[in-house]
Amino acid sequence: MRYTPAILMAALTLAGAGGAGAADVSSYGETARRIIEAARADSTAWDRLTELTDRFGSRLSGSPSLEAALHWSAERMREDGFDRVDLEPVSVRHWVRGEESLEVVEPFPDELVMLGLGNSIGTRPEGLTAGLLVVSSFDELDARASEVPGRIVLYDVPFTSYGETVAYRAKGPSRAAALGARAVLVRSVGTTGLRTPHTGALDYDEEQPLIPAAAVAAEDAARLHRLAERGRVTLRLRMDAHFLPDAQSANLLGELRGRERPDEIVLLGGHIDSWDVGTGAMDDGGGCMVTWAAVRLLKQLGLRPRRTLRVVLFTNEENGLAGGRDYAARHRDELERHVMALESDSGVFRPTGFGFTGSDAAREVVEEVAALLEPIGASGVGPRGGGADIGPAVEAAGIPSMALAVDGPYFTYHHTRADTIDRLDPDDVASCVAAVAVMAYTVADLPDPLPRD
Repeated sequence: MRYTPAILMAALTLAGAGGAGAADVSSYGETARRIIEAARADSTAWDRLTELTDRFGSRLSGSPSLEAALHWSAERMREDGFDRVDLEPVSVRHWVRGEESLEVVEPFPDELVMLGLGNSIGTRPEGLTAGLLVVSSFDELDARASEVPGRIVLYDVPFTSYGETVAYRAKGPSRAAALGARAVLVRSVGTTGLRTPHTGALDYDEEQPLIPAAAVAAEDAARLHRLAERGRVTLRLRMDAHFLPDAQSANLLGELRGRERPDEIVLLGGHIDSWDVGTGAMDDGGGCMVTWAAVRLLKQLGLRPRRTLRVVLFTNEENGLAGGRDYAARHRDELERHVMALESDSGVFRPTGFGFTGSDAAREVVEEVAALLEPIGASGVGPRGGGADIGPAVEAAGIPSMALAVDGPYFTYHHTRADTIDRLDPDDVASCVAAVAVMAYTVADLPDPLPRD
C-alpha cells in the first residue's frame, strides 16, 4: 500500500494525541511525516543491498568476500558524508566448509541434501559409514542411550520456535557424543521449504568427544525417520570441514554526530557477515543496509539530533560473535552514555514495530515514539528487544535495547541457499528504513534520555 501525504498527516495527528509523556513526543509528528515520506521515496537501502549481495555473495568470517564488502561499505559511507567512519579491527574464527555429502547406503543407495553445521569438525577423507538412530527429543536420546554407541544420531524435531528448537543444533552434537555417537544429523531449524537444509553454528562441549554434525532438510529427516521405523538404515557422511588460523576482520562504524550532546550515543546496526550459502540478503545484509540508510537519510534531510547516531556493521555474528564482544570491550568507557541500542537481524520484511527491553518508564516513551509509525503499520512495541551483536554492550551497561520487528517468512530462508534478495520487497525495505529512522531520530533528539530505571 502507498501512503499519501494526507493519510500520513492524519494518522500522525491521531498518533500524537494524548497519553503520558505525549507532550514531548507528539511534537515530532511533522518530522516523522517528513522522514516517512522521504524514506518511502528513496531506494538507497534496496540498491545497496542488491549490490552487496550480487557483487560479493556470501560473506563468511575469514573470507575475502567479507573483507571486500566491508571496505566497499566504508567507501560508500565516506561518500555519504558521515562525520566519522572507522574500520575497527577484529580477530575472527576462520571455518571452511569444504566438500561434503550424505548418502543412504542401505536399504537402497540414494543421495541426500545436507549442510554441515558451522564450526563442525570433518570426517576422514573416505567418510564415515554407520547405522542410523532417530530420536525426537533429548529425553528420547537419554532413554535409548544403550543404542547410541557407534551410530549416527538424527534429531528429528519439528520446528516450533527458533529459541526452543535451536538447542538441538547447538547442544545436540555433544549430547549424542557423550553417549558414544559417531556423528549427528539435525532436522533443519526452520520452517519447511522445498527440501532446503539450514546450516548454523553448533556449540561443542569441550569435555566431550568432537564429532561431525550436519543439517538435513525437514523432508529428508521425516523420510529417514520412516525408514528407520521399518528396519535398519545405514548412512555415509563425508565432510571436509576444518578451521584455518584466525583471520583479521573489522566492525565498520559510522556516525552522525549529535548537535548538543555528542558524547551520548544511540547505537544502530546489524551484522555484515553471513553464512557461506545464499547471499545473506535477509541475514543480515538487509539489517545493515536499513540501519545505515536510516542515518544517511536523516543527514540528507538536515536532521541532526541532540545525540550522536552511531551505526555499526558488525562482523562474525554467525560463527563466533567476536564483533559484538569486541565492540563492548573497545567502547566500554562510553557504554554508560549509550542511550539506546537497536538491532535489525530478523529480515527486512514489512515492519510491524519493535521489540523492547528496558524499564517501564522507558517503554512508555518508546511506545509514544512508535505511535508516530502508525501510518505505515509499524507502531507495535513488544517484548524481547536487543540482538546478538548489541547484546554484550547491552548486558555490560544495562542499555535499553530494541529490535526491528517484521512480518515475513524469515525462518523459511534463514541460513539456507535461498537467502537471496529475491525474497524481499523494495517497498518493505523502504518502510523498514522509515521505521528505524523515526525511532532512532526521536529517541536521539528527546530532551531527556530514555530512563534506565
